[in-house]
Parts: sequence; C-alpha cells; structure tokens
Amino acid sequence: YGMLSPMKRLFLLFITAALAFAADLTGTWEFNVETDMGSGTPIMTFKQDGNKLTGTYKGQLGEAPLQGTVNGEKVEFSFEVSPAGDKIVVKYAGSLSGKDSMKGTVDLGGQAVGKFTASKK
Repeated sequence: YGMLSPMKRLFLLFITAALAFAADLTGTWEFNVETDMGSGTPIMTFKQDGNKLTGTYKGQLGEAPLQGTVNGEKVEFSFEVSPAGDKIVVKYAGSLSGKDSMKGTVDLGGQAVGKFTASKK
C-alpha cells in the first residue's frame, strides 16, 4: 500500500473487506422447516454466481429447480411445486449467520407460513 494515494488505499481496503464478507452459498444445505401445516427437512443444493442463486429443492413437496439472490447477508429464493395438482410458489427469505448457517421465514404459496434454519453440509 506504500506508494498508493489515500483514495486508492481506501478503495482497496473497501474491496478487500467486501470480499471477506461475501459468503458463497454454493453446496448442499440441510433445512429444518416449521410451519403451521407441519414440519420438514428439505435439502437445497445451491450454486452461487455473484448475487445470483440457482439450484434444486428436494423434499416433501417433491423436487424443483430454485432461483434467487444473495445480497450481503440477505438470502431470498423461491421455487414452484404442484404437490396436490395446484401449482404453488414457495418463497424463502432469510439471512446468513456465519458462512455455514442461515435462518429466516418461508411462505408456502400463501397456504402456510413458518420459519426455517439451515446449515451447510
């Protein structure tokens, strides 16, 4: 950093700090979901590319591709399933607590709401 201007030094410090806090969700996550309709333990497989999140949901509602976003510690993703013939959109919204765990809320197409915790395998 010795020969850099104060602005460049500050910029490098900011970029380094931002990278340090940017968690990568890529991998397999075990979820524990509690809703007013019951509980479940789905498995989500995520692939993160920048702020974009893609992957697969696998659980009691079947299997479905998912998509979402990661913005700092905030995580949001959703997927469509048809457990009883009717298509519903399941939405998860939460935040990271450390690089290997997250918690938040889940909305099962307006039919049930609840909370989730998850940990990276």
